[in-house]
Amino acid sequence: MAGNVYGLDLGTYEIKVYDKRKDAIWREKDAIAMKNKKYIFAVGDEAYDIFEKAPSDIQVIFPMKNGVIAHFDDMQYLLGSLLETERRLVFGAEYVVAVPTDVTEVEKKAFYDLVFHSEAKAKSVRIVEKGLADAVGFGMDVIGEKGIFVANFGSGTTELSVLSQGGMVMNRLLKIGGENFDTAIAALVRHNREFLIGVLTAEKLRREFGVFDQSTDSSITVSGRDLVTGVPAQADIPISLVRAAMKEPLEECVKAIRSMIERTPPDVRRAIEKKGICLTGGMANMQGLPTYLRESIGLPVMTAEEPELCVVKGLQKIISDRGYYRRLTYSMLDEDYRWLR
Repeated sequence: MAGNVYGLDLGTYEIKVYDKRKDAIWREKDAIAMKNKKYIFAVGDEAYDIFEKAPSDIQVIFPMKNGVIAHFDDMQYLLGSLLETERRLVFGAEYVVAVPTDVTEVEKKAFYDLVFHSEAKAKSVRIVEKGLADAVGFGMDVIGEKGIFVANFGSGTTELSVLSQGGMVMNRLLKIGGENFDTAIAALVRHNREFLIGVLTAEKLRREFGVFDQSTDSSITVSGRDLVTGVPAQADIPISLVRAAMKEPLEECVKAIRSMIERTPPDVRRAIEKKGICLTGGMANMQGLPTYLRESIGLPVMTAEEPELCVVKGLQKIISDRGYYRRLTYSMLDEDYRWLR
């Protein structure tokens, strides 16, 4: 690793990059604003700033969906544009990309191709399982620990990983994330109050109220559109309505966590039951989520410091530690790649 190395965590709504040469982490919104469905109007944070505010001829799209690349060309343009804009593009650099485990080989290869065939002309592209990078960023000894359970609650997905001594025992990618909670909140507000709110307003309600609080009579006044009169208005949305909307997706996540723990080999499960669940991802910042999981599953829950940066911090450590780099990363061009999988 003589030249520069970048670590990439490509999230549904945000790209996080570790730059080894500068020993710095930077982040940018994973969004593109298209005008008349043909011309790129803005990218990154600038594009996200006009989300739900832009005129009808400008559409804001997100190239990532459910943890994988949904619009390859748009994603490649966005990544290249952000690197070039920030003057961080270094030709011939190495890249380490965090990729979900529970995806198809074609979807996994798309992450590799995204970087390798970009304008950056990467010297090499290596893959690391996202769950492993998450655990490293959390501060866990992924090589020595007999059992680690990582629950990454992200914007687009929830990824559950069972790890043991540097390897992936089990992994499941749930298509449930912050956007699903926000959509559910907006839908229930519309159904119960005949009041239309945007996704960003629903996100505000989710962040303000959380999921586990003794208060049941709080409310927040938000702006939207009254569907009876058809004019802009304001309405008081109670905490009970928000929590009712989040109940079903939360219960589905808890059910999946319980199922994975039940199917975990006994020795690994004992280590997990002793240490508990490592909670990461942007949704981990939601008020009351650790308490809800602890009460529902019956295991300790530890939340990472800056959980939304846990994966990219793991990439930082993997890139900086030669032992981790050799043990945890691989190239999809390796002859024994299929055997490793």
